[in-house]
Amino acid sequence: MAAPSLLHTARNDFYEENVRYNYMIKNFINRPVLSTVISILIVILGVLGIISLPISQYPDIAPVTVQVSANYGGANAETVLKSVVVPLEEQINGVENMDYISSSASNSGAANISVFFKQGTDGDVAAVNVQNAVSRANALLPAEVKQAGVTVRKQNSGNLMFLSFYSENPKLDDVFLQNYLNINVIPALKRISGVGDASVFGGKTYSMRVWLDPQKLQAYKLSPTEVTAAISSQSLEAAAGTLGQNSGQSYEYVIKYKGKYNKVEEYENIVLKALDGGKVLRLKDVATIQLDALSYSGFSESGGKAAVAMGISQTPGSNAHEIIQNIETYLKEAEKSFPEGISYSINYNANTFLDAAISKVVSTLLEAFLLVFLVVYLFLQDFRSTLIPAIAVPVSIVGTFFFLNLFGYSINMLTLFALVLAIGIVVDDAIVVVEAVHAKMEHGAGDAKESTVEAMNEIAGAIISITLVMAAVFIPVTFIGGTTGVFYKQFGITLMVAIAISAINALTLSPVLCSLFLKPHGDKAYEEKGWLGKFFHKFNIAFAEGTRRYGKAFTFLLRHKWLTLVMFAVAVGSLLFMNKQLKSGFVPSEDQGFVMMNVEMIPGASMERVANVMRQLEKKVSNIPGVDRVTFVTGRGMLSGEGSNNGMGFFRLKPFEERAKAEGQDIQTIIQRAFVATAGIKDAKIIFFQPPSVPGFGIGSGASFVLLDKSGGEISQVSKDADAFMAALMQRPEIQYVQTSFNTNYPQYQMDINVERAMQSGVSVSNILGTLQNFIGGYYASDFTLYGKQFRVMVQALPDDRKNVESLSSMYVKTATGEMAPISQFVSLKRVFGPQSLSRYNLFTSVAMTASNNASYSTGDAIAAVEEVAAKTLNANYSIDYTGLTREEQNAGSQTVIIFMLSLVFTYFILAAQYESYIVPLSVLLSLPFGIFGAYLGQWLFGLENNIYFQISLIMLMGLLAKNAILIVEFALQRRRTGDSLSKSAIDAAMARLRPILMTSFAFIVGLLPLVFASGVGAAGNRSVATGAAAGQLIGTFFGLVVIPVLFVVFQHLQEKITGKTPKKKVVAWIEN
Repeated sequence: MAAPSLLHTARNDFYEENVRYNYMIKNFINRPVLSTVISILIVILGVLGIISLPISQYPDIAPVTVQVSANYGGANAETVLKSVVVPLEEQINGVENMDYISSSASNSGAANISVFFKQGTDGDVAAVNVQNAVSRANALLPAEVKQAGVTVRKQNSGNLMFLSFYSENPKLDDVFLQNYLNINVIPALKRISGVGDASVFGGKTYSMRVWLDPQKLQAYKLSPTEVTAAISSQSLEAAAGTLGQNSGQSYEYVIKYKGKYNKVEEYENIVLKALDGGKVLRLKDVATIQLDALSYSGFSESGGKAAVAMGISQTPGSNAHEIIQNIETYLKEAEKSFPEGISYSINYNANTFLDAAISKVVSTLLEAFLLVFLVVYLFLQDFRSTLIPAIAVPVSIVGTFFFLNLFGYSINMLTLFALVLAIGIVVDDAIVVVEAVHAKMEHGAGDAKESTVEAMNEIAGAIISITLVMAAVFIPVTFIGGTTGVFYKQFGITLMVAIAISAINALTLSPVLCSLFLKPHGDKAYEEKGWLGKFFHKFNIAFAEGTRRYGKAFTFLLRHKWLTLVMFAVAVGSLLFMNKQLKSGFVPSEDQGFVMMNVEMIPGASMERVANVMRQLEKKVSNIPGVDRVTFVTGRGMLSGEGSNNGMGFFRLKPFEERAKAEGQDIQTIIQRAFVATAGIKDAKIIFFQPPSVPGFGIGSGASFVLLDKSGGEISQVSKDADAFMAALMQRPEIQYVQTSFNTNYPQYQMDINVERAMQSGVSVSNILGTLQNFIGGYYASDFTLYGKQFRVMVQALPDDRKNVESLSSMYVKTATGEMAPISQFVSLKRVFGPQSLSRYNLFTSVAMTASNNASYSTGDAIAAVEEVAAKTLNANYSIDYTGLTREEQNAGSQTVIIFMLSLVFTYFILAAQYESYIVPLSVLLSLPFGIFGAYLGQWLFGLENNIYFQISLIMLMGLLAKNAILIVEFALQRRRTGDSLSKSAIDAAMARLRPILMTSFAFIVGLLPLVFASGVGAAGNRSVATGAAAGQLIGTFFGLVVIPVLFVVFQHLQEKITGKTPKKKVVAWIEN
């Protein structure tokens, strides 16, 4: 009874993993219509997904940000900080899900607070929470701030477009232009679905300007506060009621009052006081009234013409591609009704890069598809066999779009990269099926249908294992939070879905197609074959000889197992070394056809002086080959903040296709030439930089961070320490420049009031300050409605009456006796220096800085340099914190190791469950370092960074290399269960699976070649995501084929030794009998 019992056990062992698949696979093979219907439905759903999916450059990864803005007209930065920013910050700090808070106060009276929230926070809820906090702080704010209002708005994702509207008609100045846009264009733009905001750079909205003449006021013994009181008392809305209501009358009459004045002549005729002889003093007698601009702190020019620059942003989750198309359609239609002489220019359009990049990826997709099938055809050697994987790939790729739509994703660079990489992966399952069926047919298993059933019985388990492992390496990424998590999720889940559909195809459609289409290869004589047949004949002979020699090589390796250990140690050591050598970054910078610039002149330089420099700059930059149009704005810098001495601009480059035809017109060369061209401009610090690689993270590329003063020290000392820190940074080779808006050298006047003399004259301190605010700072007296919009009435002295210190002598304040006294009697001014603006970060005084890395270094190198310099030069009172994309890069570095470890753990346990062993999976995992080392080597040789694209492709590579190992180990285990020796099982498995492993590996590598050698639009991202994966797959496959069988022998031997279960050698004979 022993023999039959042993035979029964062996059969159970042999079939135990495959029996559960038999019925399902036979069912699909016997019902081809069912199998094809499943695939057709997947394709139809995928097409519907493509139609409805939004298109964008990246998914919504920018953190939710809520902006709080207020204005304290006439106040300096310190006053705004203490009276506006601090009360608001105290209430806002700590709102639910807040990540960090930053704020700034400027000498223009502007207060801005940005509250950044953690990834995944609902933007609307965040805005409501901040609004509630602001409401609690309202009682603590100055009356002028409350009158102007504190605005709270959810900041939208990065800008979709930068536009310039310019006037070629001298009669239509920038004030008219901006207000024309505010009234007629911007409201319509905001109504376009998906537009988050459309805002202009500048403050030239209409205002009723009341220009006071101090001399005339003094002559009539009037103070400015009496003027503003008269305006407020006469220009107002009224609700007088209705005559005849409830009185039994036949009619009711609503009493109308014209309300607040909105015409210049109405303000001119405001009565200030009665004069002798029945006359009255009107506002026009002591002031000049104009409908003009609210602010004169900046202006813009484009192509040498008066202009208004505008930025348009999108709402989270909207379709960027569609929004831009709708904006362009609207602008073309609206241009027909523009006043004569007004035109517009689109300086930056996200679709320009997006369309070119997506077009490039789609063409790469097709190239990869063709290259993959050339490889498949080379190995399978007939059109029918090649057609099966060719059908399977589109089903998997197109079907994935349905699930992307289901998950709320978009068609973006990440999902498209994932699909390009997926081509080389999803073809694997179909190749494995076709190759296995061919192998059965060639060994005389019967017709195609029988061969398919037998082959599927053997490989169904391996296909499911491969699918589970490929999914397992990406499962951990779904739990990663933050911006990095969004990158990993969208990439990983896209691949997981494509691989899962591929597995379904491999178990349904591919077997059906094999059973219907495949035929045994003909055995024609060599002389009768065509040139292609002869080539395949020689190829097969060479491959068979290579396989035989490959099998023989294991005899040596199995006798000298220590060589495998040495190779493993060398791979791990080299991997650690390469990890230190490789430059690091977050996302590679791409040529987006758009360059930004920041101009900073000496503190106190006038706006006119800056404008002259900007005009020189415009001429020089416009002459650089590849530059199309230059626009600049004065009064504010991209990096240097607000101030008359600052300016900013951007220039649009010529189309990608046009620049590609000429040498030296890539964005880096153009930026270098711009630096050289403007180096001779005196008294100006000019910086050119690209927009951020990921929209919504700050303004420019490079490392962004803040220097925090935690001691609450003097601003002057913070300035000295910040300058010393920046000077030390500039000595580092990694750093091209360091920029900050913090500067305490702005010329200012310190005002002192002689309180004793003021009190003796019956003049209060508040009266003096109020008079100065009315004359110099400007006072918000009232508001009015015009063209359907609300504007302010601003009271201020004429510019010529407030140009220097001597002007105080002509400004008068009313004493207790009703006489007028010059303010200079009570006020003295002393020349001092101070900051233009002050910043805080997480409630500490801060200095915001931007460090750009030199071309031969990465942002990771720049961050490391910042860390080292900070450690050497800063004392315990200071610390460094990172903002924007740099913050994400720092967080990503700490998460990557965790993701890798989790991916390995998931892979290990899935294999352990599959093999019912905790030891055998080690033969798979210990083969991975060879491929990972290869990936690092590839990145280093091509001069690429260790960025998030590379890290994602590494995780995918782990799954691919594990797949190769599974194919060998799975077959070796089957051979071992039939009674073969460990060595024979390993060698047979390696030789049997050599062809499918090489076929799938080369298909994947060849599919990546268009990305590896990409040029033009999006090339940096293409190369980053593909180079490491291709090199890792090549080296990992080569070394894996050598070490995996040896590792299997070692760990299977250990498994059998521990469990005491060793298959009997005679079982095979009994099964055959």
